[in-house]
Amino acid sequence: MENVWAAFGLTLLAGLATGIGSALAFFTTRTNTKFLASALGFSAGVMLYVAFVEIFQKSRESLEAALGDGTGTALTVGAFFSGIAVAALIDRLVPGFENPHEIRSVEQMQPGQMPEDARLLRMGIFSALAIAVHNFPEGLATFMAALNDLNLGVSIAVAIAIHNIPEGIAVAVPVYYATGSRRKAFALSFSSGLAEPAGALIGFFFLLFFFNELVFGIVFAAVGGIMVYIALDELLPCAEHYGEHHLAMTGLVIGMAVMAASLLLL
Repeated sequence: MENVWAAFGLTLLAGLATGIGSALAFFTTRTNTKFLASALGFSAGVMLYVAFVEIFQKSRESLEAALGDGTGTALTVGAFFSGIAVAALIDRLVPGFENPHEIRSVEQMQPGQMPEDARLLRMGIFSALAIAVHNFPEGLATFMAALNDLNLGVSIAVAIAIHNIPEGIAVAVPVYYATGSRRKAFALSFSSGLAEPAGALIGFFFLLFFFNELVFGIVFAAVGGIMVYIALDELLPCAEHYGEHHLAMTGLVIGMAVMAASLLLL
Protein backbone atom coordinates (compact mmCIF):
# COMPACT_ATOMS: atom_id res chain seq x y z
CA MET A 1 0.00 0.00 0.00
CA GLU A 2 2.95 2.36 0.55
CA ASN A 3 3.83 1.96 -3.12
CA VAL A 4 0.19 2.60 -4.06
CA TRP A 5 0.07 5.90 -2.15
CA ALA A 6 3.44 6.96 -3.55
CA ALA A 7 2.23 6.12 -7.08
CA PHE A 8 -0.92 8.21 -6.57
CA GLY A 9 1.15 11.09 -5.22
CA LEU A 10 3.50 11.08 -8.19
CA THR A 11 0.56 10.94 -10.62
CA LEU A 12 -1.13 13.87 -8.87
CA LEU A 13 2.02 16.01 -8.98
CA ALA A 14 2.56 15.21 -12.66
CA GLY A 15 -1.02 16.13 -13.52
CA LEU A 16 -1.03 19.41 -11.62
CA ALA A 17 2.03 20.59 -13.55
CA THR A 18 -0.49 22.04 -16.01
CA GLY A 19 -0.80 24.83 -13.45
CA ILE A 20 2.87 25.71 -14.00
CA GLY A 21 2.15 26.24 -17.69
CA SER A 22 -0.80 28.52 -17.01
CA ALA A 23 1.26 30.49 -14.47
CA LEU A 24 4.00 30.96 -17.07
CA ALA A 25 1.40 32.27 -19.51
CA PHE A 26 0.22 34.88 -17.00
CA PHE A 27 3.52 36.06 -15.52
CA THR A 28 5.91 36.05 -18.48
CA THR A 29 5.79 38.05 -21.69
CA ARG A 30 7.72 35.70 -23.98
CA THR A 31 7.83 31.95 -24.51
CA ASN A 32 11.21 30.49 -23.54
CA THR A 33 11.54 28.36 -26.65
CA LYS A 34 15.01 27.05 -25.81
CA PHE A 35 13.90 25.76 -22.43
CA LEU A 36 10.71 24.18 -23.77
CA ALA A 37 12.44 22.56 -26.75
CA SER A 38 15.15 21.07 -24.53
CA ALA A 39 12.74 20.00 -21.80
CA LEU A 40 10.28 18.39 -24.20
CA GLY A 41 13.10 16.58 -25.98
CA PHE A 42 14.35 15.36 -22.60
CA SER A 43 10.88 14.06 -21.73
CA ALA A 44 10.62 12.27 -25.05
CA GLY A 45 13.99 10.62 -24.48
CA VAL A 46 12.95 9.41 -21.04
CA MET A 47 9.66 8.02 -22.32
CA LEU A 48 11.11 6.26 -25.37
CA TYR A 49 13.95 4.66 -23.45
CA VAL A 50 11.69 3.51 -20.62
CA ALA A 51 9.01 2.20 -22.96
CA PHE A 52 11.35 0.10 -25.09
CA VAL A 53 14.02 -0.94 -22.59
CA GLU A 54 12.09 -1.30 -19.32
CA ILE A 55 8.33 -1.47 -19.74
CA PHE A 56 8.24 -3.66 -22.85
CA GLN A 57 10.70 -6.12 -21.34
CA LYS A 58 8.91 -6.38 -17.99
CA SER A 59 5.53 -6.86 -19.63
CA ARG A 60 6.99 -9.57 -21.87
CA GLU A 61 8.46 -11.35 -18.84
CA SER A 62 5.06 -11.34 -17.12
CA LEU A 63 3.19 -12.61 -20.19
CA GLU A 64 5.79 -15.26 -20.96
CA ALA A 65 5.52 -16.49 -17.36
CA ALA A 66 1.75 -16.74 -17.75
CA LEU A 67 1.45 -18.04 -21.32
CA GLY A 68 4.84 -19.34 -22.44
CA ASP A 69 7.54 -17.76 -24.58
CA GLY A 70 5.93 -17.63 -28.03
CA THR A 71 2.39 -16.66 -27.02
CA GLY A 72 3.63 -14.26 -24.33
CA THR A 73 5.87 -12.38 -26.73
CA ALA A 74 3.14 -12.16 -29.37
CA LEU A 75 0.63 -10.81 -26.85
CA THR A 76 3.17 -8.28 -25.60
CA VAL A 77 3.61 -6.94 -29.12
CA GLY A 78 -0.15 -6.87 -29.69
CA ALA A 79 -0.85 -5.05 -26.41
CA PHE A 80 1.97 -2.56 -27.13
CA PHE A 81 0.52 -1.58 -30.51
CA SER A 82 -2.99 -1.55 -29.03
CA GLY A 83 -1.79 1.12 -26.59
CA ILE A 84 -0.53 3.19 -29.50
CA ALA A 85 -3.86 2.72 -31.30
CA VAL A 86 -5.87 3.80 -28.24
CA ALA A 87 -3.77 6.94 -27.77
CA ALA A 88 -4.07 7.78 -31.47
CA LEU A 89 -7.85 7.27 -31.38
CA ILE A 90 -8.21 9.57 -28.38
CA ASP A 91 -6.16 12.23 -30.15
CA ARG A 92 -8.19 11.78 -33.33
CA LEU A 93 -11.54 12.26 -31.59
CA VAL A 94 -10.68 15.59 -29.96
CA PRO A 95 -11.35 18.62 -32.22
CA GLY A 96 -8.24 20.59 -33.15
CA PHE A 97 -9.01 23.94 -31.53
CA GLU A 98 -9.98 22.39 -28.18
CA ASN A 99 -7.14 19.90 -28.35
CA PRO A 100 -4.63 20.87 -25.63
CA HIS A 101 -1.82 19.42 -27.75
CA GLU A 102 -2.42 22.07 -30.41
CA ILE A 103 0.49 24.31 -29.46
CA ARG A 104 -0.04 27.88 -28.29
CA SER A 105 2.46 30.36 -26.92
CA VAL A 106 2.66 32.99 -24.20
CA GLU A 107 2.66 35.70 -26.88
CA GLN A 108 -0.93 34.75 -27.66
CA MET A 109 -1.90 36.26 -24.31
CA GLN A 110 -1.53 39.63 -26.06
CA PRO A 111 -4.75 41.28 -27.30
CA GLY A 112 -5.91 40.33 -30.76
CA GLN A 113 -4.05 37.03 -30.95
CA MET A 114 -6.99 34.72 -30.24
CA PRO A 115 -10.16 34.38 -32.36
CA GLU A 116 -12.73 37.04 -31.53
CA ASP A 117 -15.60 34.54 -31.48
CA ALA A 118 -14.12 32.46 -28.61
CA ARG A 119 -16.87 31.86 -26.03
CA LEU A 120 -16.83 30.77 -22.40
CA LEU A 121 -19.02 27.72 -22.87
CA ARG A 122 -17.06 26.39 -25.85
CA MET A 123 -13.63 27.09 -24.42
CA GLY A 124 -14.38 26.14 -20.82
CA ILE A 125 -16.28 22.88 -21.34
CA PHE A 126 -14.45 21.56 -24.37
CA SER A 127 -10.98 22.45 -23.09
CA ALA A 128 -11.69 20.73 -19.79
CA LEU A 129 -13.03 17.62 -21.52
CA ALA A 130 -10.15 17.53 -23.99
CA ILE A 131 -7.56 17.65 -21.21
CA ALA A 132 -9.39 15.02 -19.18
CA VAL A 133 -9.45 12.65 -22.15
CA HIS A 134 -5.78 13.18 -22.99
CA ASN A 135 -4.48 13.05 -19.42
CA PHE A 136 -6.39 9.93 -18.41
CA PRO A 137 -4.03 7.42 -20.11
CA GLU A 138 -1.02 9.47 -19.00
CA GLY A 139 -2.17 9.06 -15.40
CA LEU A 140 -2.52 5.33 -15.91
CA ALA A 141 0.99 5.17 -17.38
CA THR A 142 2.56 7.07 -14.47
CA PHE A 143 0.68 5.03 -11.88
CA MET A 144 1.51 1.67 -13.42
CA ALA A 145 5.19 2.53 -13.74
CA ALA A 146 5.43 3.76 -10.13
CA LEU A 147 3.51 0.77 -8.81
CA ASN A 148 5.94 -1.60 -10.49
CA ASP A 149 9.11 0.38 -9.69
CA LEU A 150 9.04 3.59 -7.65
CA ASN A 151 12.29 4.92 -9.12
CA LEU A 152 10.94 4.32 -12.61
CA GLY A 153 7.70 6.05 -11.60
CA VAL A 154 9.58 9.16 -10.50
CA SER A 155 11.29 9.41 -13.89
CA ILE A 156 7.99 9.00 -15.75
CA ALA A 157 6.26 11.52 -13.48
CA VAL A 158 8.94 14.13 -14.18
CA ALA A 159 8.65 13.51 -17.93
CA ILE A 160 4.84 13.81 -17.82
CA ALA A 161 5.06 16.96 -15.68
CA ILE A 162 7.38 18.65 -18.21
CA HIS A 163 4.98 17.57 -20.97
CA ASN A 164 2.10 19.20 -19.07
CA ILE A 165 3.74 22.65 -18.87
CA PRO A 166 3.08 23.68 -22.52
CA GLU A 167 -0.27 21.91 -22.23
CA GLY A 168 -1.15 24.28 -19.40
CA ILE A 169 -0.24 27.24 -21.61
CA ALA A 170 -2.35 25.79 -24.42
CA VAL A 171 -5.40 25.65 -22.19
CA ALA A 172 -4.97 28.84 -20.19
CA VAL A 173 -4.60 31.10 -23.24
CA PRO A 174 -7.95 30.37 -24.97
CA VAL A 175 -9.85 30.10 -21.67
CA TYR A 176 -8.51 33.49 -20.60
CA TYR A 177 -9.79 35.07 -23.79
CA ALA A 178 -13.09 33.25 -23.48
CA THR A 179 -13.74 34.44 -19.91
CA GLY A 180 -11.53 37.50 -19.46
CA SER A 181 -10.49 36.03 -16.11
CA ARG A 182 -6.97 34.90 -15.29
CA ARG A 183 -8.28 33.21 -12.15
CA LYS A 184 -10.76 31.06 -14.06
CA ALA A 185 -8.20 30.18 -16.72
CA PHE A 186 -5.66 29.17 -14.08
CA ALA A 187 -8.24 27.20 -12.06
CA LEU A 188 -9.45 25.27 -15.11
CA SER A 189 -5.92 24.52 -16.29
CA PHE A 190 -4.80 23.49 -12.80
CA SER A 191 -7.83 21.35 -11.95
CA SER A 192 -7.84 19.64 -15.34
CA GLY A 193 -4.66 17.89 -14.25
CA LEU A 194 -6.80 15.89 -11.82
CA ALA A 195 -7.71 13.67 -14.77
CA GLU A 196 -4.32 12.00 -14.36
CA PRO A 197 -4.85 10.74 -10.80
CA ALA A 198 -8.36 9.76 -11.94
CA GLY A 199 -6.73 7.53 -14.54
CA ALA A 200 -4.53 6.09 -11.80
CA LEU A 201 -7.58 5.45 -9.63
CA ILE A 202 -9.35 3.53 -12.38
CA GLY A 203 -6.19 1.55 -13.02
CA PHE A 204 -5.87 0.73 -9.33
CA PHE A 205 -9.40 -0.59 -8.94
CA PHE A 206 -9.10 -2.57 -12.17
CA LEU A 207 -5.89 -4.21 -10.98
CA LEU A 208 -7.27 -4.69 -7.46
CA PHE A 209 -10.00 -6.99 -8.73
CA PHE A 210 -8.32 -8.55 -11.76
CA PHE A 211 -4.61 -8.47 -10.97
CA ASN A 212 -2.46 -11.37 -12.13
CA GLU A 213 0.61 -11.81 -14.34
CA LEU A 214 -1.52 -11.87 -17.49
CA VAL A 215 -3.47 -8.68 -16.76
CA PHE A 216 -0.39 -6.84 -15.54
CA GLY A 217 1.59 -7.78 -18.64
CA ILE A 218 -1.15 -6.67 -21.04
CA VAL A 219 -1.80 -3.34 -19.28
CA PHE A 220 1.90 -2.60 -18.85
CA ALA A 221 2.64 -3.28 -22.54
CA ALA A 222 -0.27 -1.01 -23.55
CA VAL A 223 1.12 1.69 -21.24
CA GLY A 224 4.44 1.42 -23.09
CA GLY A 225 2.64 1.95 -26.38
CA ILE A 226 0.83 5.00 -25.00
CA MET A 227 4.16 6.49 -23.88
CA VAL A 228 5.75 5.95 -27.29
CA TYR A 229 2.79 7.68 -28.96
CA ILE A 230 3.01 10.62 -26.56
CA ALA A 231 6.74 10.98 -27.24
CA LEU A 232 6.54 10.74 -31.04
CA ASP A 233 3.22 12.47 -31.72
CA GLU A 234 3.20 15.15 -29.03
CA LEU A 235 6.54 15.83 -27.36
CA LEU A 236 8.92 15.86 -30.32
CA PRO A 237 6.57 17.75 -32.71
CA CYS A 238 5.93 20.24 -29.90
CA ALA A 239 9.67 20.74 -29.41
CA GLU A 240 10.11 21.19 -33.18
CA HIS A 241 7.30 23.75 -33.16
CA TYR A 242 9.41 26.00 -30.97
CA GLY A 243 12.06 26.04 -33.71
CA GLU A 244 14.95 24.54 -31.76
CA HIS A 245 15.61 21.25 -33.56
CA HIS A 246 19.12 20.57 -32.28
CA LEU A 247 18.20 21.50 -28.72
CA ALA A 248 15.28 19.10 -28.90
CA MET A 249 17.52 16.28 -30.14
CA THR A 250 20.18 17.05 -27.53
CA GLY A 251 17.50 16.95 -24.86
CA LEU A 252 16.24 13.62 -26.23
CA VAL A 253 19.68 12.00 -26.05
CA ILE A 254 20.32 13.40 -22.57
CA GLY A 255 16.94 12.11 -21.45
CA MET A 256 17.80 8.63 -22.68
CA ALA A 257 21.24 8.77 -21.04
CA VAL A 258 19.86 9.96 -17.70
CA MET A 259 17.20 7.25 -17.76
CA ALA A 260 19.77 4.58 -18.65
CA ALA A 261 22.08 5.73 -15.86
CA SER A 262 19.27 5.77 -13.29
CA LEU A 263 18.20 2.24 -14.23
CA LEU A 264 21.79 1.02 -13.95
CA LEU A 265 22.51 2.75 -10.64
CA LEU A 266 19.15 2.23 -8.97
